[in-house]
Amino acid sequence: MSIWWSLHLRREAASVPLARRLLLGTMETAGVDPDISYDLSVALSEACANAVEHGGDAGHGGCSEAYRVTAYLDGEKCRIEVADSGPGFAGEDRPPRPAHDECENGRGLYLIRELADHVHIGNKPGRNGAVVSFDKILKWKKDAPLVAV
Repeated sequence: MSIWWSLHLRREAASVPLARRLLLGTMETAGVDPDISYDLSVALSEACANAVEHGGDAGHGGCSEAYRVTAYLDGEKCRIEVADSGPGFAGEDRPPRPAHDECENGRGLYLIRELADHVHIGNKPGRNGAVVSFDKILKWKKDAPLVAV
């Protein structure tokens, strides 16, 4: 069985826990192992926080005030994509590096890479905006209702 959903969210801090709760609820209902659900929810929170903080440009009017989250649970994998309308990443081919211990910011993309199996960090083709996508192989709870056969 496949499940997917997409959210169009305002670039506000309150949108981050909303996306996280929706993902956790979906995965719990489907019967995904709680440890896998937690890893993906933390990675999603980091990607959303990045879109909220860096994903807009005042020169683009209303479209820069939102970002999009899409999640797919398909078979044995979950794929999540967070896309915004900001300036995108400079030097997108460089992998993010962890911030210094004293820094409050700068750990999000590194943490996503540590929690997910495959990560792509780049820019939207032909227009402004960053895209962070990641996936993880799912493990299921015993007697999960939506286990892929």
